[in-house]
Amino acid sequence: MTKSTWLHLRIPFSFFLLPVYLFALCVAPEINWDGAVSIFLILHFLLYPASNGYNSYFDKDTDSIGGLRNPPPVTKELYYVSLGFDGLAILWGYSIHWKIALMLFIYGLVSKAYSHPAIRLKKYPILGWLIAGVFQGGFTFLMVSQAVQIEFAPLTWLPEELSGAVLATVLLWGSFPMTQVYQHHEDHRRGDMTISRKLGIRGTFAFSSGVFLLAIGGFLYYFVTFDSVVIAWMFQIAMIPLMGYFFWWFARIWKYPELADYNHTMQLNIISAFSLNLFFTVWLVSQ
Repeated sequence: MTKSTWLHLRIPFSFFLLPVYLFALCVAPEINWDGAVSIFLILHFLLYPASNGYNSYFDKDTDSIGGLRNPPPVTKELYYVSLGFDGLAILWGYSIHWKIALMLFIYGLVSKAYSHPAIRLKKYPILGWLIAGVFQGGFTFLMVSQAVQIEFAPLTWLPEELSGAVLATVLLWGSFPMTQVYQHHEDHRRGDMTISRKLGIRGTFAFSSGVFLLAIGGFLYYFVTFDSVVIAWMFQIAMIPLMGYFFWWFARIWKYPELADYNHTMQLNIISAFSLNLFFTVWLVSQ
């Protein structure tokens, strides 16, 4: 496998989607650790990289993309490797349960529809944003919830799991436009009207800040309802670095929109992932 293909799979970028997995573990009433380890490896080392590679193959970016400052030219190998990773994810998922294999298959289809020129959901700002948030957030959350069950139920979830899936979706709806805010030039070149390009740079920050605050309020209500006030306070403390950086950056781009660049976006992603992953890990261990 060539270096270009490995780079475009962007396996380290899966760290930024780890909070959804950890949140689902925290909420699960019971955990089958064999299933938990398997679905972790499937998602973060097969499914997400397959989606990244497939997206890169059809985008053929020349400017920076998430987790890759200088993307090298793509080759046909990347296309086949991404499909191979998808196939391995589904086969491994089938060893857990056929329902997991089906959910992985559906996720793969949606991720391909997001990038493939025949459909290319990426061209549609609202629809693309809605679908990306639902599948990277709530759908993945429910998939993990199913995979870690000791005894499989027929795709049934508890109220706290369904509520958690909604919160995961809202969180992704807030963060997703921020991943596109520095790619307006590339998106314009390809003719993709992403939600961030539709909103503009300042509009993206204003929109995401509103959705972030909605998500944080929802999480606080969730913790008080299903867990404890202590966990709610821990969550607020964990959010201080993330929200502090976000609003500092927001204030700067309001005057200097050119600061909505790759470096600041990746810094936001890193702070967000570390804050949320640390919080959910502490919450999981404390249970």
